[in-house]
Amino acid sequence: MLNEMMPEGMPPAGRRFDPLRQMQRAQADLNRLFGGLRFSPATEFPSLNLWTSPDGAIVAAEVPGVASEDLDITIQRDTVTVRGNRPPEPVDDRTVVQRQERPHGPFARTIVLPFRVDADKASARFERGVVTLTLPRPEDDKPHQIKVTRS
Repeated sequence: MLNEMMPEGMPPAGRRFDPLRQMQRAQADLNRLFGGLRFSPATEFPSLNLWTSPDGAIVAAEVPGVASEDLDITIQRDTVTVRGNRPPEPVDDRTVVQRQERPHGPFARTIVLPFRVDADKASARFERGVVTLTLPRPEDDKPHQIKVTRS
């Protein structure tokens, strides 16, 4: 009778509470509830890679479907922003879109570098949907080696 009065999911009298088992049961319940749905984390656009060296940085950003003249790249001290607009793919009135995973519309991606950039010497190259930024470090900001002498 006491076991009948216990809330569902609680162990019967005489058995220990097992938090791992309860979490596994909750996970199984959630899997049943959301069985066929797939959740993917929102990714930032554009995807990019960043390489740094003592001389500066290189940023490669993937911008498929964006024309080079539709990109706006700004540099302010140690901050680089890539802005643009990816137009939607044209479809006629009779077409039904079954899946649309590639985002369209305006975008902006800002990254902060670990050093200042010499904006006057920076350059951008656009090739096959990838914009590559060469971001040199100012001479006065580069690390300098100091020799130690004996006295």
